[in-house]
Amino acid sequence: MKTVTRVLVVDDSVIVRGLLTRALESDPFIRVTGTAMHGEAALVWLEKNTADVVILDVEMPVMDGLTTLEILRKEFPSVRVIMASTMTQTGAETSVKALSLGAASCIAKPVTSSMAESIRQLSTELLPQVRALGPADPSDETAAGILLSLALNRAGGEDGMVAPAPLRRRTRPQVLVIGASTGGPQALTEVLTSLPQDFPLPIFVVQHMPAQFTRILANRLDSMTGRPCREAADGMLITPGETLIAPGGYHMETEYRSRRLVTAVHSGPAEHFCRPSINPLFRSVSRNYGSSVLAVMLTGMGDDGIEGAHEVFENGGTIIAQDRHTSVVWGMPGAVVRAGLAHFILPLNQIAPEIKRICALEACTHDA
Repeated sequence: MKTVTRVLVVDDSVIVRGLLTRALESDPFIRVTGTAMHGEAALVWLEKNTADVVILDVEMPVMDGLTTLEILRKEFPSVRVIMASTMTQTGAETSVKALSLGAASCIAKPVTSSMAESIRQLSTELLPQVRALGPADPSDETAAGILLSLALNRAGGEDGMVAPAPLRRRTRPQVLVIGASTGGPQALTEVLTSLPQDFPLPIFVVQHMPAQFTRILANRLDSMTGRPCREAADGMLITPGETLIAPGGYHMETEYRSRRLVTAVHSGPAEHFCRPSINPLFRSVSRNYGSSVLAVMLTGMGDDGIEGAHEVFENGGTIIAQDRHTSVVWGMPGAVVRAGLAHFILPLNQIAPEIKRICALEACTHDA
């Protein structure tokens, strides 16, 4: 039997609460089990009731979204939170901070005056995320478990190596590429702030986010890591130690121009319904860096990046996938693991130490 996802809707506007409820309950396997008009009321409700997912407004009276989120993460850690935000500069900045603090994702509040169009927009954006964040169906878990076991049996366990072919060369990585989606900003923050300030490799990141958000994320990581971090633009020279974030709405690749390796930022067709997509980045660094690529697949919904990961793997690069337990959604990393492409499957807090170890050439212990 398919599992029903229980949702608590928190917003000070009765109209928005109604729109969210109607959009959510258009799916027969999503049930709005409660509503609240501010964060304090939501916390009181959760003391007596249960929800799998909370839709949380950013700006509310009595207790705002950020304050509520921090308490939720401490007192109800199993509950997944989706922030609902206006697309103003202030709303975007607050949303990115919320994502870095542990919100799973963020949706834009509809701006159209048409109720039907508002519900359609919310349904399109919100329903797939709530389905992904809700409890897994037993049948899906069984199938995923069988596929995962087949991959892990080659390695002897989830914490070990999954290597259908041995690493044939002890190649020091020359570039670090990271793909992330749902739950990614918090995971990115942990990984990048755990790397040393003198980390020598250029870092490229694709995080599925709206355009306004990626610049704010880059600025936030710039201040938190102590290393330069910018939203990428077309034609940037690639600099050791600098982190470049793909801008929302655009793919980011690397290519040679006048014998210099630079960024190529463009609005080509979406892949896996994503732009930016992880695939173009992974494919391009695989072409230009070969076996010197270190790729990391963090938490995220769907399977964007799987084709690019295949190319990294075939060209001799090294791939780390975040494990199921610490992923908000084990979609993208799970796809890489099930395809047998992940050399390491690690909890989030072990990814940065492993990156440092691989860059020191201590991890490639396979014989050719």
